Amino acid sequence: MRTIALSLSLAVSALVSSSVLAQAPDDDAKIIRGRYQAVLADCAACHTKPGGASLAGGAPLQTPFGELVPPNITPDEETGIGSWTAADFRRAMKEGIGHDGKRLYPAMPYPAYTKMSDQDIDALWSYIRTVEPVHNPVEANQLPFPFNIRLVMLGWNMVNFEPGDFRPDPNRSEEWNRGAYIVQAAGHCGTCHSPKSLLGADKGDEALQGASLQGWYAPNITGNSYLGIGSWSEDEIVAYLKTGQNAHSIASGPMREAVQESTSRMNDADLKAIAVYLKSTEGGETQKPQPIAAEDPHMRAGAMIYHDTCSACHRADGTGGRQLFPALAGSPLVQQPSAETLTHVVLNGSQGAATPEARTTPAMPSFAWRLDDQQVADVLTYIRNSWGNAAPPVTADDVKAQR
Repeated sequence: MRTIALSLSLAVSALVSSSVLAQAPDDDAKIIRGRYQAVLADCAACHTKPGGASLAGGAPLQTPFGELVPPNITPDEETGIGSWTAADFRRAMKEGIGHDGKRLYPAMPYPAYTKMSDQDIDALWSYIRTVEPVHNPVEANQLPFPFNIRLVMLGWNMVNFEPGDFRPDPNRSEEWNRGAYIVQAAGHCGTCHSPKSLLGADKGDEALQGASLQGWYAPNITGNSYLGIGSWSEDEIVAYLKTGQNAHSIASGPMREAVQESTSRMNDADLKAIAVYLKSTEGGETQKPQPIAAEDPHMRAGAMIYHDTCSACHRADGTGGRQLFPALAGSPLVQQPSAETLTHVVLNGSQGAATPEARTTPAMPSFAWRLDDQQVADVLTYIRNSWGNAAPPVTADDVKAQR
């Protein structure tokens, strides 16, 4: 690991209860491993509410079926998981069943966690047991009828869930398999980045090819050179995961949180393994469509708005400013099938991730006060079809739906 064991031990001690002091050295090592598993699994992103106590329950998640609130997973016996056993925890992670027999919703990504090894789950349980207990009752299930009936998950699992451990590919390197394990299991990248079926399950044959998520679009992260990250080098992928920025993009929205709470805290070897694996994957369209002609009225209107509003930071040729303003020319994010993320950023602004390796957080202001729906649509259509980019146009109705 990138940091020395002593530093990790000190970091863990700041989060554990006094009962940990009596642990044996072997237990301490397991807790340290478990804390790192919590980083890989990005537990804090969902289970820690902004400004709230660690793992005591998160902010509501908006799903296509209604609202779910990530529960309290501290060792509080009344409102957390303090009354659970190690077997209960393993069953929840591997089978999606809570200790009371209630079936979990896949917003808790057990379809990915099922691939975690028993050793890693056991270490994660050991770490969570040391977190400070917090009394914080959370009503997780706030779905409307009939989705609030957990028994429906029995049928969902029969159709969409295949339990089982990760299976290494013997024809691939150890590094590739490590990256595949993190992405497919603990990292559960497909939970955000894979398209969903009508029932909300990952489309396995379109893994990591992009999906809508709470008003954002989690982009294609396969090795596709047009829509994915195939044009990024392994070092550039590592830099993005470690700092939230590289020459191509700056993390925003849910990915900003993932960088701050998870990937920026991973060790360099694991980040490199993730990069190796992602670069090897394929998926999505490989041929660009014909860009919208520059003479199109919406393109002409968008060009004027861009040069008045955007070019000072992103430059007239869309090349941006390294580390501060992402490049728009040739950007896979700009050319995604959906412009949800771009629209979100223009309307609401964005703040980059603050990480140990990049403490300065690039920011973009909101333009919702200045641009109406048609103007936002025009400038985004222009950006998505200039400087070698090619993507479907954005309409005023698309923008109105997100405003």
